[in-house]
Amino acid sequence: MATILIVEDEFAVARGIQYALQQEGYEVTVARSGEEGLEFATTQAPDLIVLDVRLPGMDGFEVLRRLRAVGSKAPVLFLTARGDEFDKVVGLELGADDYVTKPFALRELMSRIRALLRRAYGDLANAAGGRVIRHGDLVIDLERRRVQRGNRRIALTATEFEILRHLASRPGRVFSRRELLELLRDYEALDQDEKTINVHVSHLRDKIEDDPSLPQFVLTVRGAGYQFAEH
Repeated sequence: MATILIVEDEFAVARGIQYALQQEGYEVTVARSGEEGLEFATTQAPDLIVLDVRLPGMDGFEVLRRLRAVGSKAPVLFLTARGDEFDKVVGLELGADDYVTKPFALRELMSRIRALLRRAYGDLANAAGGRVIRHGDLVIDLERRRVQRGNRRIALTATEFEILRHLASRPGRVFSRRELLELLRDYEALDQDEKTINVHVSHLRDKIEDDPSLPQFVLTVRGAGYQFAEH
C-alpha cells in the first residue's frame, strides 16, 4: 500500500488520522513539526502528505514551498482552520492538491486521500500485499507485472521487467551483468554474451527514465554492473 506522511502537531488529531489510515493498510509516519516533516519528506519520498497549515516554527506553507522547490511531486492535502479562505487560497497557489477543514470527519478525509492517490498513481495506488515497489513517481507492481510513472503506463518486455524487478527489489545493491543473466527467467533463451544485458538495460532506460543518458533509477557502476538508485 501507499506510504503516507502526516505532519500535525496536535497529538489527538495526528493519532486519529494515523489509526484510520493504518486500519486501511497504509504505511504511516507522523511528524510533529514542519522541520521534521520536511526532513522525512525529502529523504523518504512518501506517496502522499497530510500537512497541517498552522504548525509551530516552520508552518505548512513553508514546508510545501520547500518541497516543491526541490522537485517533490507528492500529493499534499492541507488541513486548514474552519472558514480560513486565505489558507486555502495560498495553499492551492503553492501547489497543494486538496484541503480539508478542521474539524473534519475521518470518512471525508479518507475519501479525499484515496482520490488523490488514484489521481497521482492510477490503478496502482492501492495495490496490496507488499508487492509494490515505489521510487518517486515510478511504481512497480510485482504481482500484476505492471509499471507506471505517474499516470503513464509503461510497457516493458518480460526481460526488461525482470531486470527492473531484480534491481528495484534491492536498491543500492550492485548486480554484475553475469548475475543478471543468471537471474533472468528467460536466461536460457538469451545470448550468453553479457553485453546482451547492456542492450536490455538501454531499452529499459529509454522507457522509464526522463533522460536515459542521465538515469535516475537504473544506474551504471563502472566496472561492476548496475544498481537501482536508493531513496
